[in-house]
Amino acid sequence: MPGVVSNKSLQILIFRALHVSMFVALAGCTESPPPTPDLSGLWAREFIGFEPPDSGQGPIGNLSRLPTGQSNLDLLVGDYSNPILKPAAAAVLKERGEISLSGTPFPDPGNQCWPQPMPYILWQFEFQLLQQDDQVTILYMHDHQVRRVRLSAEHPSKVKPSWSGDSIGWYEGDTLVIDTVGVKVGPYSMADFLGTPQSEAVHVVERYRLIDHEAAQEAAKQAEKEHVHIPGDLAVADGVAVDPDYKGKALQIQFTVEDPNILRAPWSATSTYSKALSPWAEYVCAENPHRDFGGLSTDIPTADVPDF
Repeated sequence: MPGVVSNKSLQILIFRALHVSMFVALAGCTESPPPTPDLSGLWAREFIGFEPPDSGQGPIGNLSRLPTGQSNLDLLVGDYSNPILKPAAAAVLKERGEISLSGTPFPDPGNQCWPQPMPYILWQFEFQLLQQDDQVTILYMHDHQVRRVRLSAEHPSKVKPSWSGDSIGWYEGDTLVIDTVGVKVGPYSMADFLGTPQSEAVHVVERYRLIDHEAAQEAAKQAEKEHVHIPGDLAVADGVAVDPDYKGKALQIQFTVEDPNILRAPWSATSTYSKALSPWAEYVCAENPHRDFGGLSTDIPTADVPDF
């Protein structure tokens, strides 16, 4: 009868459908994974301070402003009224701002020659990124600090706190994602150069990706609305300068900071880097115990027993 399918014809249709499904599945299995993005190289930036995100809660701002409306690097007064700060954290930030207003810089990891923890270290002018199959290594200009990011790994159930924390990473398409916990807290621990405190509960997620030159130029314009551009003056920028003739890809880091002991909500920021014009710059603080920082002695870290 017309419109009636025999049992044999039905079996053939089912077989063909299964065959097509198996072919599609096998074809999917043979697809090669996307190539790992090449993020390696020597990267530099000419701003001090984080760029605000495209949307959402940004980093703590500086209440001290220049006539241009930009952050005043000579007076670091973190906005202790920001509602994301818990009361105790706001009080610490206010106290540090008052020290700065008095004309004396408050002690921080940089001026006291202490290790720079995450995410504070992300302010640095220059770093080098090295990619391996099982690890990403990040070398920072100041005091030769090193971060090692384990790929395809998990955080241990009990993390021993360290200055850089325990970092694991993976690739999501063209982006390197780094997840960091277990950051050690010391007498000068802070999340940013404004003095925002942090605790050992801090959790930082970074996303590294390459962006076009035009996008990097736009990011620099946005950054300059908030921060003073420090051009390639080697004396000012600690020997660091970006290549003004470079038109290739730039490296952008988008990161989010959570700290339930300090913050009521997480904040995010961005740092954009270009290819460095200068060679790898040497900047050593801990080997100079007599250097003066606004009347403060350099408090070099000491220990009665080794911590390793």
